[in-house]
Amino acid sequence: MSELKIYNSLHRQKEVFTPIHPGHVGMYVCGPTVSGESHLGHARPYITFDVVLRYLQFLGYKVRYVRNITDAGHFEEEGREAEDKVSKKALLEKLEPMELVQKYTNLYHWAMLQFNNIEPSIEPTATGHIIEQIEMIKTIMEKGYAYEVNGSVYFDVKKYAASHDYGILSGRVLEDMLETTRELEGQDEKRNKVDFALWKKAPPEHIMRWASPWGEGFPGWHIECSAMSAKYLGDQFDIHGGGMDLQFPHHECEIAQSEIAHGEMMARYWMHNNMITINGRKMGKSYGNTLTLTEMFSGNNPQLDKAYGPMVIRFFILQTHYRSTLDFSNEALQAAEKGLNRLWAAYELSQKLTWSSDGQAINEELDKQVRRLCEECPEFMNDDFSTAKVLANLFELVPIVNSLKGGQIKMHELSEDTFRLLQETWKLYLVEILGIKMEVLGNDEDLLDGVLQMLINMRKEAKARKDYATSDKIRNELLSVGVQLKDEKDGSVSYSIQKD
Repeated sequence: MSELKIYNSLHRQKEVFTPIHPGHVGMYVCGPTVSGESHLGHARPYITFDVVLRYLQFLGYKVRYVRNITDAGHFEEEGREAEDKVSKKALLEKLEPMELVQKYTNLYHWAMLQFNNIEPSIEPTATGHIIEQIEMIKTIMEKGYAYEVNGSVYFDVKKYAASHDYGILSGRVLEDMLETTRELEGQDEKRNKVDFALWKKAPPEHIMRWASPWGEGFPGWHIECSAMSAKYLGDQFDIHGGGMDLQFPHHECEIAQSEIAHGEMMARYWMHNNMITINGRKMGKSYGNTLTLTEMFSGNNPQLDKAYGPMVIRFFILQTHYRSTLDFSNEALQAAEKGLNRLWAAYELSQKLTWSSDGQAINEELDKQVRRLCEECPEFMNDDFSTAKVLANLFELVPIVNSLKGGQIKMHELSEDTFRLLQETWKLYLVEILGIKMEVLGNDEDLLDGVLQMLINMRKEAKARKDYATSDKIRNELLSVGVQLKDEKDGSVSYSIQKD
């Protein structure tokens, strides 16, 4: 197998990927809290790890991909009271909590299918694994790292940090956290401000509640993922993924409680995608700038100039390396849409071309260039899944494919092996690894514009080579079907469509 390097957030460096069991990979990705619609920020981790899954499978690994559903609704985050998001939203929508969960789980699954994401091997729910969470809490208590107060159970962070590296993932220092973490009402029962809940006693108004050795209550947020990943992937597995916002407190707490329960680091490689901003600003409800996926697909939001198809959003996300910040704007999405249409048109052309030779000499320089652009694609993917560089190479191949179709480059100029590699590279990387699907590339008007821009670029390239016969042929044939080109004074080319 090829040598794959992954940036491991745990050690803050790229490392050669070596799975625990040769040929097999266990991967756990934190799934959504289904208390509302998925938004644009949710699209990035699931598209990112879908590509990771696809590439691992391409390399020949058998992958068990576990992505959970958080349906218990409880969060306990730094600087925030415990909040039952599911119950709160269920009251607002006048639904039973599990009715609300089903509604938004269905919507989430629908969105993932629109993005052409492969379904996980296992999709466990928090409410379906209460027993496993209780058993794990009992183990942590037996080892002396958790304590019960008034029906709630807390993890003793200070005791853990005395003999373990609390902050190993996020780089945070416990002493600083003790100084900066503010006191919250009702949390004076904790020994330390930084202790986190493994189990919370349910107040009378709390709808979602389960019996436990400590009384009726509900699980803390962090214990869910630790219990479910251990059940399906073992005490230690290969890759744990999620958004960068989960590094602290969620993943840090997972590491602490799992290490006490199982005696070892729960995952060997930790991967985190960066955030999506909107016009340079963090996306969030408090800023009033969130965009749900249904709004993105329909265009029904005042922040949107138009609707954007799922493949356009997928392509937009993959144009930037997953560890870099990605800024959304209408201009960026529209540019991505045009770029994707141009790539897809070239891909379709590449698959229709056939190689032939009349014995003339190969263009060695061109042949070498095409092979380099194709052979660099696996190198880029092996370098921490650099999808942006793969796409850049595909864009460099576009004019070559167009010129092969238009006859400006003769087929004999490429060797048969290089031509086959060219065809295989387009299909493998654009379709199979990056997961682009043709049927959702936007509306017909956008697709037409993409095709016309491709032809305009072909004409420009012909004129630059002083191949005026080809340039005139493109202009005349477009005119014959009602498309008139106009050479503008600034060097650009506009077009108008003559309708009957």
